[in-house]
Amino acid sequence: MRRELLLIGEMIDAATQAQSLVAGTDLDALQTDRQRRDALLWNFTVLGEAAAQLDDEVKGRFPDIPWAQPARLRNRVIHGYWSIDLEILHTTATDLLPGFVDQLRNALIALEADAQDESVLDVPPDPLAGTDVSP
Repeated sequence: MRRELLLIGEMIDAATQAQSLVAGTDLDALQTDRQRRDALLWNFTVLGEAAAQLDDEVKGRFPDIPWAQPARLRNRVIHGYWSIDLEILHTTATDLLPGFVDQLRNALIALEADAQDESVLDVPPDPLAGTDVSP
């Protein structure tokens, strides 16, 4: 479960970073700013790779989250980087990622609560509990 928590955390971080890279930036500025464009592509790549690595059980638990979309976009960025439509990336980061991040945060909260419950169950009993150890 720890791995899944880390992957979703990476997804949140990459999606948030992608949003910040396009905030206040129009498409023309994005096309001329190579560092910003490359950073945006990198963050979409990280987002998609983390989504692809998630366990199917986690994906199945949250079926309303479009897990496959970031992975498909990652494949497009990696295998067709020379023909990426920056308008699609800009629109995705601006319009779709905020809601996606909210969904991821909600999933992360639920999974962290489950992990906390599991760790409480894994605590071995105190061998001295109920024993009078007074001198």
